[in-house]
Formats: sequence, structure tokens, C-alpha cells
Amino acid sequence: METKEKDILRGGQFLVKETNCDDIFTPEDFSEEQNMMKEAVMEFNDREVIPHRERFEEKDFALTEECMRKAGELGFLGVSVPEAYGGMGMGFVSTMLVCDYISSGTGSFSTAFGAHTGIGTLPITLYGTEEQKQKYVPKLATGEWFGAYCLTEPGAGSDANSGKTTATLTKDGKHYLINGQKMWISNAGFCNLMIVFARIENDKYITGFIVENDQKNGITMGEEEHKLGIRASSTRQVFFSDCKVPVENMLSERGNGFKIAMNALNVGRIKLAGACVDSQRRITTRSVQYANERKQFKTPISEFGAIKVKLAEMATSAYACESGTYRASKNIEDRIALRVGAGNTHQEAELKGVEEYAIEASILKVAVSEDVQNCADEGIQIFGGMGFSEETPMEAAWRDARITRIYEGTNEINRMLIVGMLVKKAMKGHVDLLGPAQAVQEELMGIPSFETPDYSELFSEEKEMIKKLKKTFLMVAGGAVQKYGQNLEEHQQLLIAAADILIEIYMAESTILRTEKNAKRFGEESQSIQIAMSKLYLYHAVDIVEEKGKESIISFAEGDEQRMMLMGLKRFTKYANYPDIVDLRKQIAEKIKAENKYCF
Repeated sequence: METKEKDILRGGQFLVKETNCDDIFTPEDFSEEQNMMKEAVMEFNDREVIPHRERFEEKDFALTEECMRKAGELGFLGVSVPEAYGGMGMGFVSTMLVCDYISSGTGSFSTAFGAHTGIGTLPITLYGTEEQKQKYVPKLATGEWFGAYCLTEPGAGSDANSGKTTATLTKDGKHYLINGQKMWISNAGFCNLMIVFARIENDKYITGFIVENDQKNGITMGEEEHKLGIRASSTRQVFFSDCKVPVENMLSERGNGFKIAMNALNVGRIKLAGACVDSQRRITTRSVQYANERKQFKTPISEFGAIKVKLAEMATSAYACESGTYRASKNIEDRIALRVGAGNTHQEAELKGVEEYAIEASILKVAVSEDVQNCADEGIQIFGGMGFSEETPMEAAWRDARITRIYEGTNEINRMLIVGMLVKKAMKGHVDLLGPAQAVQEELMGIPSFETPDYSELFSEEKEMIKKLKKTFLMVAGGAVQKYGQNLEEHQQLLIAAADILIEIYMAESTILRTEKNAKRFGEESQSIQIAMSKLYLYHAVDIVEEKGKESIISFAEGDEQRMMLMGLKRFTKYANYPDIVDLRKQIAEKIKAENKYCF
């Protein structure tokens, strides 16, 4: 069936339009080719990465480089690169799948892989001239060369456009001389090429350049940084002193660097979510295996309710993260295909396809990075004292997970972006927020129905709860925009609370739609544990929405308006039939305990 634009929700529209479960993509929809790719990547990870955990923890940078070369030889570095430039030219879902399953052995290799295939290669494939792409991309796709990305500076982190690095045109007009300092540069120790951002004269925006790493050309490196985690990921400062870059190595147009940086980060954010998913699966598996083996009071600790809670919550968050990540990935892939069909070039289609779902990319970056940290933290707790020891993999998993909340834009920045981007989309007419927000206002003024609906069908009440959570967001966001207008961005605590509501809506809805789709095609009985996980995830989401909604309303409304909104919040977060979460957790834990692994 041909994909038509009306069939694909635009970015952010999940909030105001109902999604049919048949219209979302799930990991159970992987093609035969994708499943073969998944097996190949898992085998690579099990053979080349996981057995060498101790060497990675001992800062064996050469091992990271060696693994990258092997990944290049197997084609994994070129999955998303068009065939014309030496890659496999696979779709966005396949790109995410490789990123997912290759990233769980160690954060060191995962960071090197992500930095190279994402922000090291993509800016050239998406913004480069034909000559630039022909010259550099085939080397990057095969691992003959490695890429790095030089944006952050000592004084320019979240405010990426405030960098002080300069690019000055030489008198003969043939080169730019780059001067400045970059920091936290992943892959710096072994890269052949860098995407460097610098300011020309007093330009408002920075400009991107492709810079070959020639130490004789005014480039010097700082020592390797000693970091909490990702210890064998090469991270150095890079100093430029009159580094000569040919004018033809400017990337895109002058002053377009900020746009390149932001679009590279959109891709980086959703890929980072993908890179955290298999870590959750593996941490859950290792935890249940240990819990089944470890005996206290002559009983395996997996028999204890306190441990079952942890195992059930870990598995549930992994399942939810998978669901959201692959839903958005297929939306992006379909949007790219739509644009190619409309006559866009590969570059234009991919840029616009990913940019369309920048809200979802930020939602996933925040949700999955925080869930993997929680998962690793509970993994340590299940292992007890052994979890704190370097002899077991949990402490390294916890340390490696910590960076994910910082890079690709901190989670605080991403939370504020989520709401800011949604408001901008509404102003452009891409997402109708005004109509639904007004409808919620009218509903608050009316008399609520006291009829008990028929909730006999699978997820009928849960889907009704999702609708009510969406009303909560529209109520809060509508009230906040009315109160603060253009100054909304100055109220960061409010933006962050509103973003948390939106994150929970997207993740809970993705989880329920995935399970509903699979229950329809495989039968409800086969999905009984997935149904339990979906209900458990939603229960927590409702709690978070209630808490963040209350915090938001109290911060900007007062008097009768506040009372009315708080009553609305109570109505929108109330179940008719509360799920027995103790029983749900028990069901989930018993299943993974019996399978001795994450098995969904």
C-alpha cells in the first residue's frame, strides 16, 4: 500500500489525533532481512565487545579503535549511508536496529560508534556537496577513516551558537584559518576527519567545516580525559592554531553551522534512545540470572517480593522504551519515503523527515536515558554488595549510563525544547493545539458524566485514560500559554513539568498500541505479560501526570481558575477500575524468572 501523507501523523500530532494500533510499527514487525541484521549485530557484540569488558574499563583506547575497524569491515558503519557512497543504504528503522543491538556491550564502543556514524558522518551525507560526499563518505562508511564532531567549547555547551572559535579567510581567498579550542570531542584520539564549527567575522551564526586531522596543520590534542564512565571512549580537547582549511571544505553555506548542528542533534537524540535499549534488556537479563542463582534464607532471591518489584519494573521500562523508539523510527522512515516520492533528494528527504519528528526524538532521548540509568541502578541493588564491585558488570553499566542524560543536549534542555517545539508547530499550523485546548476548557465548565462506560474490550479503559492524559496536557499548556504568552520560555520549571506530562503520554500510548496490535494478530493469551506491562507502565504514567499537572497548575493559576483546573486534573487522572499493580508486577516477574532472561 502506498504511504500517503494523510496516513502519517506529523511530529507532535500524537497529542491531538488518535493513533490506530495497526498504523504503528513494532519490533515484532521486523522483516526477515532486519532480523538477520539483528542476529549479525548481536553476534558481533557477543564476540568482539562483551568478552573484553575489563579491557574497556582499563581505558584500552586501541581496543575501541580495533572494534570500530571490525564493525566497518562488516558494513555496520555504513548502514544508513547511501549505496552511491559505499554504504548499505538501508532505511531508518534498520539504522536504529543496528544502533540498538550494537550498543549494549560497553558504553565506550557505543559512544565511538554513535559519534562516528551519527554526528561524524551524517553532516557530510546530509549537507555536503557531491564532491565532498564522493571524497569523504566512502572512507567513513567502511571504517577506513573515522569521524569526530567539534562543537562544544569551554564557554559554549548548551548554548551551541556562542562558540569563540574563528575562521578567517586568507588573503588569496583559497583557505580559512581556524583558531580556537574544542572540548569533550569523542573519537578525537583516532579520528581522520572532524566536523568543526567556527564563526566567520561577526556572523550571527557559526559555520561548519570539514577538517582533515593533520597534526602538522595547526592541530594539537589534549590528553585523554579521565571520565566516570565510557572510559575507553577517546575524549580529548582539540586546539586549532592557524589550521588551514580549503574554502571548498566549507560545509553547506556560510552561517549554516547552527542549523547543521541542531539537525545532527535531532538524529543523535533518537539514535541515543536506540543505543540505550539493548543495555536495558541485558541488564534485566543479568539481574534475573543472578537473582535466580543467589540464595538467601535457603531461597533464591528472585522468590522475594522486593526483588520481583525491581525485575518487573526493569522489564516494563525496557519494553516501553522499545515501543516508543521503533514507533518514531518508522514514522521518520515513512516521512523520508514520502518526500523521496514527492521528488526530494535523499539529503532533503532525510533532513526534513528527521526534523519533522524532533519532538519525539527529544521525548525518547529523555525517557530512555533516564530509564536505562534506573535499570542499571536497580541492577546494582539486586546484586547487592557484588553490584558495587568491578568484578560484576553492573557498576560499569551504571557509570556508562550516566553520560546519556548529558550528551546530545542535556535532558533539561531537551525537556524545554519539547514544549517549545510543540508551541512553534502550533503557530505554524502543523499541529492544532488551539481547537482541542478550547474543547477541554469547555469540558471543564460543563457537568461531568457519571455514567460508567463499558470497558470490557482489551485496553478500552487504558485508551480512555490516555485521552484524558492528553486533555491534562492541553489544559495545563493552554492555561500556561494564556498566562505567559511569548514569555513562556522564561518559566523553565513549568516547561519541564509540562514536558514530563507529554513524555509519559507518548511512552504509555506507544506501549499500549504495540501490545494491542500484537494481541489482535497473535491472540490476547500470547500477550498476557505484555498486557500486564502496558497496564503497569500506564499506572505510573498517570501518577506522574497527576503530580506534574498539580505542580504546573498551582504555579500559574489562582482562585476559581485554579480550583476548576485542579478538579479537572482529578477527573482526568481517575481510573474507573484501578489495576492491581502488585499482581501485575508478580505476573511479569514470574515470567522473566521462569525464562531466566528479558524475553519480550
